[in-house]
Formats: sequence, C-alpha cells, structure tokens
Amino acid sequence: MISVLLIGMGKFGRTLGERLISMGDEVMIVDKNEDIINPIASKYTNALIANCMNEDSLASMDIPSFDICVVAIGDDFQSSLEITSLLKDLGAKKIISKATTDIQRKFLTRAGADEVIYPDRDVAEKLAVRINSSNIINFIDIDDQYSIFEIAVPEQWAGKTLIEINPRKKFGMNILTVKKGTQVIASLDADFVFEPEDQLVVFGNTETILSFTNKFAVKKKRRK
Repeated sequence: MISVLLIGMGKFGRTLGERLISMGDEVMIVDKNEDIINPIASKYTNALIANCMNEDSLASMDIPSFDICVVAIGDDFQSSLEITSLLKDLGAKKIISKATTDIQRKFLTRAGADEVIYPDRDVAEKLAVRINSSNIINFIDIDDQYSIFEIAVPEQWAGKTLIEINPRKKFGMNILTVKKGTQVIASLDADFVFEPEDQLVVFGNTETILSFTNKFAVKKKRRK
C-alpha cells in the first residue's frame, strides 16, 4: 500500500484514482472545482477543494508525507508546471506529471517532475500497434528499445516443440510464459508443444518483435 496525492480530477485523474483505491492505496484527491470533488469525495481516503497553485494550500497538505504526488492536470499546462515546481520545493518524495507533448515533458522535468507520462499518446501508440498486427494482444514498453508483448501463437508453430522453434536464436525473442486459457505455464522445458490457441508472453527488441508479428499476419491474410 502506498500513499498518493492526486491533483486534478479530470477523466484521467478519476480513472487513476479509482484504480489506486481498488488496489488498496491511500489516496487524497484535490481539485479546485467543488462540483467535481463533492460527488466522489467519499470514495477516497481524503478529498480537498483547493487551488494548488497557492503555495500555502499545498504546504497545508504535508507534501513530504506522501509516497507519490501525481499532477494529473491536462488542460492547463501553466498550472501543471507551477504545481510541479511547488511540490518539488515543498519536499515531495516523487512527482509524476502529465504531459501531452515532448516540449511539455522537458519543462516539467526541469520544474522537478521525476517522471512524465503521456496517457493519450501511450494509448494511441498501443492502438496503432494492435491495428497493424492482429497477432498482438497487449504490450508494455520497458524502455526505448525493449518491450514485453502478449501475442497469439503463430499458426506455423502449432504442434512443434520449443526446441524446434528456438525463438531466441531464430527470432530474437525470449518466451517468458505461455497462457492456455486461464492456465499460465510459467516454466517451459525444451519438449513443450505449442497449441493453436496458446498466447505467448515474450520479451525482446520492440522493432524485432513487431516485424515478426507483421510477417505472420501477412502470411495469414494471403491464405484467405
């Protein structure tokens, strides 16, 4: 369980807050609009109607007591920037701020943000990847080069063993687990046999895996 100060209760802030509460975290929400705070205040550990651009208001919240402070303001970059700076000055342990452009990220980082997120861009990028490959179910970026993907097993693999496929050598990716319906196979031996409905959780270079999934998607389309 962690303690979170969540500033800005727009669509992204509400979604994040609800998820954090469901995971058992302590969440204090803040927004300057009482019409937003009042209907949802009872769901959270604490709720406050306040203008966080006021340093005295922020200081009264005991900023160093929170594990993470999230600035989830998306429609007023100047406010986001100033609040991020004030949180840093008041001793915030970790600040995560929302941005929509790389320029905003640079300014937020300079102002004191430890991490800058792009919710809209991240969703768009994931959707673009899924649209371009029917084999990809989900993926998580590890850094600029590597990702973890959940993909459908290529139909050419069905009935073959792990040692026959040799995905690390032939395709440059490591299979972390295999999902068979609700069952998760955490450890695969060399004689493991792939089945048509398997889902693979793989790790590797992002571009390499995208190229791999696109090749198999093309082959499938040509057979129809």
